[in-house]
Amino acid sequence: MLKPRELGRLARITRIFVKHDLDEFVTALHLFRPYRLILRLMPWRLMRGRPAPRGVRLREALEELGPVFVKFGQVLSTRPDLLPEDIAEELAKLQDQVPPFPGREAARIVEEALAAPITERFASFDSEPIASASVAQVHIARLGDGTEVAVKVLRPGIESVIERDVELLYVVARLAHRYLPDGPRLRPVEVVDQFRRTIRHELDLRREAANASQLRANFAGSDLLYVPKIYWDLTRRDVMVMERIHGIPISNVEALRQAGVDLRRLAHNGVEIFFTQAFRDGFFHADMHPGNIFVSTDGQYRAVDFGIMGSLGEEDKRYLAENFIAFFNRDYRAVAEAHLRAGWVPADTPVGEFEAAIRAVCEPIFARPLRDISFGRLLLQLFQTARQFNMEIQPQLVLLQKTLFNIEGLGRRLYPDLDLWVTAKPYLENWARDHLGPRALFRVLRQELPKWWEWLPRMPGLVHDTLARARDGELELEWKSAEIRQLRQQMRRSQQRMYWTVAGSGLLVSAAVIWTVGGYPLGDVTLGGLFGSALAATGVFFLWRGRPTTGA
Repeated sequence: MLKPRELGRLARITRIFVKHDLDEFVTALHLFRPYRLILRLMPWRLMRGRPAPRGVRLREALEELGPVFVKFGQVLSTRPDLLPEDIAEELAKLQDQVPPFPGREAARIVEEALAAPITERFASFDSEPIASASVAQVHIARLGDGTEVAVKVLRPGIESVIERDVELLYVVARLAHRYLPDGPRLRPVEVVDQFRRTIRHELDLRREAANASQLRANFAGSDLLYVPKIYWDLTRRDVMVMERIHGIPISNVEALRQAGVDLRRLAHNGVEIFFTQAFRDGFFHADMHPGNIFVSTDGQYRAVDFGIMGSLGEEDKRYLAENFIAFFNRDYRAVAEAHLRAGWVPADTPVGEFEAAIRAVCEPIFARPLRDISFGRLLLQLFQTARQFNMEIQPQLVLLQKTLFNIEGLGRRLYPDLDLWVTAKPYLENWARDHLGPRALFRVLRQELPKWWEWLPRMPGLVHDTLARARDGELELEWKSAEIRQLRQQMRRSQQRMYWTVAGSGLLVSAAVIWTVGGYPLGDVTLGGLFGSALAATGVFFLWRGRPTTGA
């Protein structure tokens, strides 16, 4: 049962949607449909001109509804797997700008958070903010030693405002789940859950400070990216103090030219920063729009606002690297198989059909020059195609796609002839060699060696016991079904492959141990090295015998 206050807010949403010619949303959600009919008969409706595109109308409606709805629209813009492309692109333009609250109120919040008069913590504190958003605003101050800092302060009472509007979003989400034809697939309640988690994280400025500290550590000493220092002794849940960043806004291309910045190098550095964050660190700045990026006079990127960060696991990195490389080799079969290996699409997905769908989407892209190909759009097309095969898009991959899209836009605004593949291909190929080839195997062996050392002496006995039990029939299953009986021979072949694989793996582990320990020198080699090599070669042969074969 809706509360009177919620009914009033829903009526306001209906009025604003109708005002912006978004009647289809009101109808689809069953929002006060009689009220909508009354609104449609108002005289000002007869005087309206040709309506703007629906994405523009929806963006303007969300801006009129207020800051929480603006932020919700921004979150939705990162979910192209849920929205039509025209709406997602337009919502990405939403600006989180609201009038500032009084500077004296900001000073009071800082004093309460730091439990001291502001004059004890800062030599000066500018009451006029330099930036103001829906959740917080930023003031400039100086420490006692003269260091200039930026002080981010949460808006007073913002938590109650957010909770009120989020509860209203849940009401709308439940209506969407109930009445929209695609409601169950779009999972609107889960989308609001994601938004609630995101905005709650933004309400704890210590999280943003921790993000900045991690990114700063990742790029310590780098000429590519500078991340400001966090002053932890002055940072609390509702106050964050960090080093002030000076530089030229990256959107001011003319000022960059006048400063003598090499725009071509700057554009390529942006791409390198992105791939370094994603593939080296698995931790990336996910809000790299022009307002958050500055450039020093020597061409170094300087980032601010670390409220939204993304992270990638090893499987995510493998998925992206395999797909990018396969795409640019136009090997669509490899793209389809990479999806299956990663588990992003159901295991019973017809590979041939999936491959054909990917080819139909991607071949037109390759009709253009390589330098005009957009990585971000490529990922977007991939997500939209995979959605037809019940792929559940992972939030971290969607954040990455949005970030890549921003980086591409920045890069090509700086240098229109930017060829992302020149920077990206060597990076991806080097990463693949290190993480998908023999180097990766030996790196894992070195990492796991201390664990294996403990149970290695027991391994020959375990292998012997398993093989003996299989020989004596103790591992056989009791076959009841006639259909399963028909597969018995195939399962036996699989069991034999397992024996070869176990034995081969054991020999490779033993070889790695022997190589590590070494042995008696024989000229330029050691006896241990020769013996280890022999074991490794035998292990590789056993693994080859245990490989899956067609029709097995």
